[in-house]
Amino acid sequence: MRLRPPLNRFLPLLLCGLLAGLVVAAAVLPANLALGLVVRSAAGAYADLPEVLRTPATAQRSYLYARDGRTLITTFYDVNRTDVGIDEIAPVMRQAIVAAEDTRFYRHTGVDLKGLARAAVANGLGGEVRQGASTLTMQYVRNVLKSDPTLTQEEREQATAETVGRKLQEIRYAVALEKQLGKDEILNRYLNIAYFGAGAYGIAAASERYFDKTPAQLTLGEAALLAGLVQSPEAYSPIGGDLDAAVARRSYVLDAMVGTGAISREQADQARTEPVELKPTEQPNGCVAVPSAHDDWGFFCDYLRRWWLEQPAFGSTVEEREQALRRGGYTVVTSLDPVAQASAVRNVADVYGYDNPRALPVAAVEPGTGRVRAMAVNRHYSLADNPAGQVNHPNTVNQLVAGGGAIDGYQAGSTFKLFTMLAALEAGLPLDTGFDAPSRLPTRYPDDGPDNCNGTWCPGNANPERMDGYRTMWDGFGRSVNTYFVWLSERVGPAKVVELAQRLGITFRAGTDAAFAADNAANWGSFTLGVAATTPLELANAYATVAAEGVYCAPLPVESVTAPDGTAVPVQPSCRRVLDPDVARAATDAARCPVGQQSAFGRCDGGTATGVARIMDGRPVAGKTGSSEQNATETFVAFTPQLAVAGIAANPDDPTDSVGGPVQSQVIAAVAQIMADTLKGQPVRPFTPPSAALAFGADGPSGPPSDPPVDRRAGQQENRQPAGGGWRSGLAGTGTTG
Repeated sequence: MRLRPPLNRFLPLLLCGLLAGLVVAAAVLPANLALGLVVRSAAGAYADLPEVLRTPATAQRSYLYARDGRTLITTFYDVNRTDVGIDEIAPVMRQAIVAAEDTRFYRHTGVDLKGLARAAVANGLGGEVRQGASTLTMQYVRNVLKSDPTLTQEEREQATAETVGRKLQEIRYAVALEKQLGKDEILNRYLNIAYFGAGAYGIAAASERYFDKTPAQLTLGEAALLAGLVQSPEAYSPIGGDLDAAVARRSYVLDAMVGTGAISREQADQARTEPVELKPTEQPNGCVAVPSAHDDWGFFCDYLRRWWLEQPAFGSTVEEREQALRRGGYTVVTSLDPVAQASAVRNVADVYGYDNPRALPVAAVEPGTGRVRAMAVNRHYSLADNPAGQVNHPNTVNQLVAGGGAIDGYQAGSTFKLFTMLAALEAGLPLDTGFDAPSRLPTRYPDDGPDNCNGTWCPGNANPERMDGYRTMWDGFGRSVNTYFVWLSERVGPAKVVELAQRLGITFRAGTDAAFAADNAANWGSFTLGVAATTPLELANAYATVAAEGVYCAPLPVESVTAPDGTAVPVQPSCRRVLDPDVARAATDAARCPVGQQSAFGRCDGGTATGVARIMDGRPVAGKTGSSEQNATETFVAFTPQLAVAGIAANPDDPTDSVGGPVQSQVIAAVAQIMADTLKGQPVRPFTPPSAALAFGADGPSGPPSDPPVDRRAGQQENRQPAGGGWRSGLAGTGTTG
């Protein structure tokens, strides 16, 4: 609502401030002459205007869409507002606002001298404000200054204070604007910033808020009702305000439109009889406001917001980036693939329902770009209350898929053997590096646990019949032989294995993990068995690096970001080579073994997830299973050249609650099916074989033959070694299972 100082304060001070030396004369000047002198004195150059008036920086909401550019995930805003062009606003809406607020808009030059004089007489000397004199241009100036996001709250209040000095400045700015901008441009800017009540700023938000339509679709009656709101938005608002007052104000606007010649009396009478058919629409705000039918999107939305707050392109501080997201009016097309996400949600729920305290967080990543295609878990992304004692079930806003905050991650078992194999390949050890793997392997790492061997850690193979014997990287990885990979880790050094995992994006959020990585990596012998906490997103992205032949790309949740003026914000994938291509190809060749496919050299012999080959229907695929101590968690990660998917079954609220070995086959099937669904219809791309030198070394194949081929129609049980320790902590001497 506009406040207008009474004449006995406004006119003498106005004349004193601008017509220095003419105070006495001003007292007897006719009103129009005095006001004309004021305006001529106040008018300034357009170039002298504040930047915010020349190039408005008004707050707008930002939109998040799925990868298809059509599926709205949510919006972010402090102010519910979106700019639209003048041609996107119904003509009756433009006519209605002029009739309601400034009938002489197209005839004055920013300040209506007749209106000022009329207001001065109407308001009189008693101090009661009965009539205003602010033009649409002056109102626009005031709205811009009070919503300038570059100012502090105190500065905004000063810029719009009800003082004579501020009023004169408003006049000066309005006249300068009118000298430079066309009337339609000023009207368009006004309609995009005016407050219409119910939290709606600008005509686009108001049309949506009250009638669930665009400004171009407004009828005469709807336009008149909205135009009537700006004088007193909350008092006249038909949502939570006074509907009768809103209807009465609509009639006033219709009569005013007849007076301006915009409509006929008959049109006004017809519109006056129309009932007010409101369709109140709440615009979602933030990640907890994703559609209830798709609250699974909240975890991806949360990850995107965390990513946004780290990007310098959106501000130099976290606070500036947050403001950019909530006030910057960006259109964000995210990397979320609706097909991949729908499959992830469906397959996760097939393993664990939303009423199950155990969870299966899953992430899908595109190799070569790092774009995150899906993030799902059997939880509602919601602030709703949980049953007593349940922190993350069934509702949570903790990041169960990507980690962070209260979530360190989960042990992923033998999936970490990939890092040992890569370190060995980098060190010059070929894929056919052989070792006669025993049932138990004494190591150099001290251990005082119940299963130690003379004071040292001695991990074992839970299934000696399937695991023991002469192994290479091919069948050692395929059968997930603990003692082989612990031996291989000792050959290259655990510190090298830890460093390589970090190079592929594995971070250590748990305090014990971080301490081992920083201070004792050389003695972290059990690292190869996956004792460090990780997340499905990190694990999928690490394997995606191998799929991309050694190119690591930071996880990226967006396809494009567009500013309100249509300019693109550069948000390209951040990639770098971290592995020699031949090393990555060799690791991929061995990773064909666990999933029931064959290496380029025919050396696969046994696997723990051989049913994947059938689900993928012949499409080249690689991957690895992982089980932590006492089956507390079960993990599977798979990849093709186009996609990497990882899932970890765990109980986020209770690490002592083992999910159990039988669920491993379900996790494998879920991950493989997500991959198959997502890649359906896409070209089948083969893996590039490694060089013979990296497969066999300079001297060619060596060592005794592997065990006879096994029946690959069903997967074998993952190798597990009982040992002490919880799955949230990394252990140096008491490793977990394979």
